[in-house]
Amino acid sequence: MSWAGWALLSACFAALTAILAKVGIQGIPSNLAMAVRTSVVLVAAWGLVLARGEARELTALPQKTLLFLVLSGLATGASWLCYFKALALGPVSRVAPIDKLSFVLAAILAVVFLKEKLTWPLALGCLLIVAGVLLTLYSPTK
Repeated sequence: MSWAGWALLSACFAALTAILAKVGIQGIPSNLAMAVRTSVVLVAAWGLVLARGEARELTALPQKTLLFLVLSGLATGASWLCYFKALALGPVSRVAPIDKLSFVLAAILAVVFLKEKLTWPLALGCLLIVAGVLLTLYSPTK
């Protein structure tokens, strides 16, 4: 499967995650809900690594790689803490679109730090996402 197929599957699972998390978070602290979810992810990730025999490569990771993976993990944890708190306080139909502003922020950071090319379609897509989020935020609620 291509990167686009995997990305589409990621989007589908992310959408399902929002719905399942919103139902699961009812009546419990958002931090506890996030910790339970993270524990499941941790066990599943290590299970996959061990099943595929990839654990032996851990000792060969360059320090720079390890540093950036740790920083990425910290950013993921912070994102999940904020996401679960937002889900506890607000509707999925408004939390999820704001969360997807990560696309716009990632595109900007990729252009600035990774020197990826900013194309007109990318810029227009980012603007449309921002417009969609604004429409979502300012639409009437029931």
